[in-house]
Amino acid sequence: MSLRNLVLVLLMMISAHQAMSIAFTSRILHRFSEEMKALRVSRSTNTSVRVSWPEKGSMEYYQELVSGDFQRQKMKLGSQFQLLFPSEGSKTIALGNDFGWLHYAWIDIGTPSVSFLVALDAGSDLLWVPCDCIQCAPLSASYYGSLDKDLNEYRPSSSSTSKHISCSHNLCDSGQSCQSPKQSCPYVIDYLTENTSSSGLLIQDVLHLSSGCENSSNCTIQAPVVLGCGMKQSGGYLSGVAPDGLFGLGLGEISVLSSLAKEGLVQNSFSLCFNEDGSGRIFFGDEGPASQQMTSFVLLDGKYEAYIVGVEACCIGNSCLEQTSFKALIDSGTSFTYLPEEVYENVVMEFDKRLNTTSTVTFKGYPWKYCYKISADAMPKVPSVTLLFPLNNSFVVHDPVFPIYGDQGLAGFCFAILPTDGDIGILGQNYMTGYRMVFDRENLKLSWSRANCQDLSNEKKMPLAPSKETPPNPLPANEQQSVSGGHAVAPAVAGRAPSKPSAATPRFIPSCFYTVRLLHLLLLVLYLVSTCV
Repeated sequence: MSLRNLVLVLLMMISAHQAMSIAFTSRILHRFSEEMKALRVSRSTNTSVRVSWPEKGSMEYYQELVSGDFQRQKMKLGSQFQLLFPSEGSKTIALGNDFGWLHYAWIDIGTPSVSFLVALDAGSDLLWVPCDCIQCAPLSASYYGSLDKDLNEYRPSSSSTSKHISCSHNLCDSGQSCQSPKQSCPYVIDYLTENTSSSGLLIQDVLHLSSGCENSSNCTIQAPVVLGCGMKQSGGYLSGVAPDGLFGLGLGEISVLSSLAKEGLVQNSFSLCFNEDGSGRIFFGDEGPASQQMTSFVLLDGKYEAYIVGVEACCIGNSCLEQTSFKALIDSGTSFTYLPEEVYENVVMEFDKRLNTTSTVTFKGYPWKYCYKISADAMPKVPSVTLLFPLNNSFVVHDPVFPIYGDQGLAGFCFAILPTDGDIGILGQNYMTGYRMVFDRENLKLSWSRANCQDLSNEKKMPLAPSKETPPNPLPANEQQSVSGGHAVAPAVAGRAPSKPSAATPRFIPSCFYTVRLLHLLLLVLYLVSTCV
């Protein structure tokens, strides 16, 4: 090849590299540029609230930049803790009919910290507590038969770490009703139970958590969270259900779980475990053992609004029934389990046929239709109840019946499911008993494995620190269940703040790599020319 042809080839290669440099270069827009501001305003769905935009060079401008840097570093580094749980301990308790048969946990909020006994509700998003009360449930221990100390009322003015959430905040779902962006954000949540609601103002304060580490000085975390200052409650919240607040564990951005994951404190998941004796555990960040079974959450109206799964079939004993597929909300805030009407009829009739005992009876004060007396001889063999999920995953209900006690002891039992309108059922906390239920919010999956809730160390060392001041359950299980007039009140799916799209940093591939290659080629051309002269 002649020198002239060689130079031409090299020049063609240089041109190709220049073209590559152009193809892989894109414009960089600063996050606070006028172009980005116009783009964000055009994407904003809340037209009544001004888009916050700091002035260049201002203190707010640099604070926003630093905050963004911290957020990205948290994402890169991963979670700070393997597990977290309330500073009062991971233990949960069920207090029977006085408190709607739900499970509760003690949590600490504010500075100085104040303790609250909150109901655990996977069917709603917001954590709220009674606060600056206009209409709240009684908080005196003497009003309830199973408490040994008074419940507390939250006062934001008494906490040095409390801040009001303004109407311009991205978690304020009521911004359109505000007169000013700086006004305190109101909230109103109507629960599925008739005439049951909570309303008040949104507040930011710290939730005290523990990591269970051995170094006590670094074991406590004060996590900033958004909570509801519940000034006015109604319905079941005035008659014994969640008198000291409700801990929403749902998928919404306003939930505590979303905040903990966004801050990089734990993985975006949590677990609940309930025992037959009313005890249990809650852990934030728990992803469960490798041996667990699982199923994916399903869409509702095109969105992942709640922990809803698709049940393919219900089985009684070894018989899997036709026309028993349905969608179900997994909800610890619902005391018992509800099936769509048609599914309910098929399941209870098959259960009744297989029980092979005397006809059904009615126990006064209990809501179930299929109840049975127990003879003096023996307890009849109760058929198993199994829910089938995709990919051959199965959920065997640990104890599908509810025992009824009388003056002489065990008097009978009821098949503990109820019918519900519509095509979405609810798997309540009674059917979660005996399982470690893992709500994997990151991968949108529900997992379960058998556990006694006292030793969750399968493949992980999990802290099981007892509650410091949790009052012991004063009644044995059978005496709790014999309380007359008991009925379940279910604070199920609540309203939640809509998800906001996050602004992704534009990707830029620098051309410096190709510039260095270009320089090398030019030097090669000069060398060849000089050697041939």
